[in-house]
Amino acid sequence: VQLQASGGGSVQAGGSLKISCAAVGSVLAVHTMGWYRQRPGKGRERVAMSTHDGQIDLLDSVRGRFTLSRDNARNTVELMMDTLKPEDTAVYYCNSNLRQNGGSHWENIWGQGTQVTVSS
Repeated sequence: VQLQASGGGSVQAGGSLKISCAAVGSVLAVHTMGWYRQRPGKGRERVAMSTHDGQIDLLDSVRGRFTLSRDNARNTVELMMDTLKPEDTAVYYCNSNLRQNGGSHWENIWGQGTQVTVSS
């Protein structure tokens, strides 16, 4: 099982971008799925996370600007980022806690990072 991320890119402050992530492979169940980011010179922080039953948690600094959507049938999440600020510039990483078919335990999986750059 892999997490495949897409989207991102460069935009001016105030603009919008969308990043998407799909869990592909032999997935039995997905519990949490969402995004972390790592800004230049900073540690990794959780930006947005969803649970299978629809709970969503957003980082305070992005609340009201970012929207996380999840499709349980497709095992995908999308992060719509509006009113972007230069401080949102980071590598964004998809993350999920899931079980593979035939697996005996939940696994924490990371996708490849996708760059988001916001210029002032």
